[in-house]
Amino acid sequence: MSGSITSVAYIGATILFILSLGGLSNPETSRRGNLYGMLGMGIAVLATIFGPHVSLSGLGWILAALVAGGGVGLYLARTVQMTQMPELVAFMHSLVGLVATVVGYASYIDPTAAAGMSPAEAGIHHVEVYLGVLIGAVTLSGSVIAFGKLSGKIGGKPLMLPARHWLNLTMLVLVLVLGQRFLAAGSIEQGMLPLYAMTAIALLFGVHMVMAIGGADMPVVVSMLNSYSGWAAAATGFMLSNDLLIVTGALVGSSGAILSYIMCRAMNRQFLSVIAGGFGSDGGAPKTAGGAAAPVGEVTSVSAQETAELLKDASSVIIVPGYGMAVAQAQHTVYEITKTLREKGKNVRFAIHPVAGRMPGHMNVLLAEAKVPYDIVMEMDEINDDFPATDVAMVIGANDIVNPSAQDDPSSPIAGMPVLEVWKAKTSIVMKRSMASGYAGVDNPLFYKENNRMLFGDAKKMLDEVLAALRA
Repeated sequence: MSGSITSVAYIGATILFILSLGGLSNPETSRRGNLYGMLGMGIAVLATIFGPHVSLSGLGWILAALVAGGGVGLYLARTVQMTQMPELVAFMHSLVGLVATVVGYASYIDPTAAAGMSPAEAGIHHVEVYLGVLIGAVTLSGSVIAFGKLSGKIGGKPLMLPARHWLNLTMLVLVLVLGQRFLAAGSIEQGMLPLYAMTAIALLFGVHMVMAIGGADMPVVVSMLNSYSGWAAAATGFMLSNDLLIVTGALVGSSGAILSYIMCRAMNRQFLSVIAGGFGSDGGAPKTAGGAAAPVGEVTSVSAQETAELLKDASSVIIVPGYGMAVAQAQHTVYEITKTLREKGKNVRFAIHPVAGRMPGHMNVLLAEAKVPYDIVMEMDEINDDFPATDVAMVIGANDIVNPSAQDDPSSPIAGMPVLEVWKAKTSIVMKRSMASGYAGVDNPLFYKENNRMLFGDAKKMLDEVLAALRA
């Protein structure tokens, strides 16, 4: 395949990637967006393999890598549960970081990479290598820690080292000093030592950065690492002089940055404060003097049969799904309850908070998997004003996103965070296994309100009983 045909294929793939991002912005077009993305990636891979930069002697290795990688991807797609999607996404980000780091080293060591370049061009190439390894190493180690936190292998409580900001500043200064020495190196051998040292510092920085971030900020961390992986891919594109990789990386990096901004707005947080860490630092421990006020009162528990009676008597119902629904794999039962209620003439809708679950769009994906109609799945801003006119608001495994402390308690760690105002409904029902606090480690006064009812137990088991009572 000639270079001109490869360039045309890359342009077509770029257009498809842009259409893919546009399609993924709406649940109704997301399936089409995925198809555009897969088609674009297929074209990109084929154009690269059969392009002028790949020799026939290396084709066998590439095909073997494609078969191995495709096999792993197919296995994961078939076996990974929906509740494991956040940590899977973090794991994939770590692979992008690893690739950027390895390609950076290979591009620097390869004597033919800078062959024929002028001193200025060689300097620019070395800057690309240095930045690519830096971004890749931070993405690699940060994503590994995020995977550990999201999978429960590492606790959600942030690691708050003394003078951690000064530590970060010291690492940044060292990276700049090492960068100057790397660029001034007279040979590849002389440049390897500062490159090794910078990589070690970048790996430590990625670990420290994510370890210092509390559990409640993990949705932002996922989107932030998504952005980092995009910039790492773009840096790899510069090192390899691959225009498509540069454009694709820039698309992923910029969209991830925008998504991080949206997540921060949804949590009333600033991006720098997320990076600084600390939100959710108490891990659910009792509040000390001067902290947020502890809720007082008694909870009113209900049975599955009583819950079904409340739903039967209601004319309007809003369901708020959370991570507990994902853990219990209860989305299909939720759909059956929704279908049954709608057949009885009830107005049933879903309220989705932007940071519900462990990653952006987590609840939307679960509901789409369960075949819940898109037109009754509403964003927080669309439905929040409707709670006062709602008979029953049913919260399934959510906590922080329905916490009235965000509005009522200025001393609360989540003060100012936009939340779903379920307590304004005539009756709210919260489904939980226990009275434990949510991922942010903040107590919830909603549980003690007079119009609230608590349905304790496994969400799937309780909802099955509710469904049976509704159909009886």
